[in-house]
Amino acid sequence: MSGHSKWANVKRRKGAQDARRGKIFTKLIREIATAARLGGGDPGANARLRLVLDKARAANMPKETMTRAITRGTGGGGEAAYDEVVYEGYGPGGAAVLVEGLTDNRNRTVGAVRHAFSRAGGSLGDPGCVSYLFEKKGLLLFEEVASGDALLEAALEAGAEDVREAGGQFTVVSAPGALGEVKEALAAAGFAPAAVEVGMEPASTVPLEGEAAERMLKLALALEDLDDVQAVHANFDIAEELLARFAG
Repeated sequence: MSGHSKWANVKRRKGAQDARRGKIFTKLIREIATAARLGGGDPGANARLRLVLDKARAANMPKETMTRAITRGTGGGGEAAYDEVVYEGYGPGGAAVLVEGLTDNRNRTVGAVRHAFSRAGGSLGDPGCVSYLFEKKGLLLFEEVASGDALLEAALEAGAEDVREAGGQFTVVSAPGALGEVKEALAAAGFAPAAVEVGMEPASTVPLEGEAAERMLKLALALEDLDDVQAVHANFDIAEELLARFAG
């Protein structure tokens, strides 16, 4: 989406604040345990687990904490498994919003998500109401790149689908299954991403301005602040100036 890199910065700065509070560990532990439960505890054979462990290291999670989370996921922790949930709805100005979560109490989670939508002037919708507007992609964000042309060449050689530039930052887009290979190839070429994720890319965007834009950003941040929510995707197009103000 337009301004995607700026929005990624908003989330990364919030993530740094959450890490200082220890809040981000709650989400990462759930994600590690779920990835291990679904695909096994060996990162070498479990791409999803490998990716979330990279995120955990970036957040300075202790190795012992990661190991315990894997053990929980593979049945050694004696704790309830988390269910994967997806909620769909409409934000201010009609923007499509897709919310991914992990929960041990679906009623609690849907209530909190519905409340966040309502407070922002949006609405929670039925399953399938907006998911068709998104496509799953591997995303690598680069904040400092000496040569955009060199990154483009290396990314395409590594099998990436696209390279986008916004505000001096670059996003490399790949198929979800190729994300690990693209990341490793770019690292070998001297390009270290600031963030790596499997995200949902919108097929089209909805331009938002003024109050609708501000309320949409507040909704996105309120949703991401919920412990049961792992990721929020939306198809808004908001001016970089406003995104930068939120990042600040």
